[in-house]
Amino acid sequence: MAVRKFKPTTPGQRHKIIGTFEEITASVPEKSLVYGKRSTGGRNNVGKMTMRYMGGGHKRKFRFIDFKREKDGVPAIVKTIEYDPNRSARIALLYYADGEKRYIIAPNGLKVGAELLSGSDVAPEVGNALPLKNIPVGTVVHNIELRPGQGALLVRSAGNFAQLTSREGNYCVIKLPSGETRRILGACKATVGAVGNSDHALESSGKAGRSRWLGRRPHNRGVVMNPVDHPMGGGEGRQSGGHPRSRTGLYAKGLKTRAPKKQSSKYIIERRKK
Repeated sequence: MAVRKFKPTTPGQRHKIIGTFEEITASVPEKSLVYGKRSTGGRNNVGKMTMRYMGGGHKRKFRFIDFKREKDGVPAIVKTIEYDPNRSARIALLYYADGEKRYIIAPNGLKVGAELLSGSDVAPEVGNALPLKNIPVGTVVHNIELRPGQGALLVRSAGNFAQLTSREGNYCVIKLPSGETRRILGACKATVGAVGNSDHALESSGKAGRSRWLGRRPHNRGVVMNPVDHPMGGGEGRQSGGHPRSRTGLYAKGLKTRAPKKQSSKYIIERRKK
């Protein structure tokens, strides 16, 4: 994966940095694994705008992604690497030996023609899914479950990876991309390797129109509004706006929003870096 820059022939090209799509091998998704995705445009069932700054954008098809990887012991061949408009990572189409087809998130280094497996006794190689208790300490992983059989919830976006640092009884200690260190049950599955498309963080849209293609409308800052519209609005000339806060008055920077008695806090060894 790489990115390409453009000559500044127009204002939109001047700052544009996009991916090269060189790893993409198919332009049309597998028909049996997609369905039409309806866009709300930020409106509710009576057409009233309930979320600002949403609307428009290109039409998308939703791809069903296999986050559970429960077909243990059945080998699968990587048929294609594809673009997915619903996520930052690339996806890979697997053809299983029993004839079934499934999409997975494509890890870094996965090639067309590679053979993948899932199960408790498979080798800890890139793209294979197995329980955390069977993965060697120090291995880089992604697509991590929080409950056995629930499906992957953690470390799914482009370029991300977590590291298995140690074991404590039935639990494995995982260092997450945010810097948080937490215990996860060893029976939970994870996929070996880092998520692909790591250069996604280097991309720059270059123009406002690319945001509109993604369904994002222009965003108004609170400090340019009137006092009736926002707590940070008003003032003569250019005022700073006071303490940063949301439109409803909640502090925007530094306010802890995690429930103090949340059950999962006992599994967190070290909180994420500020």
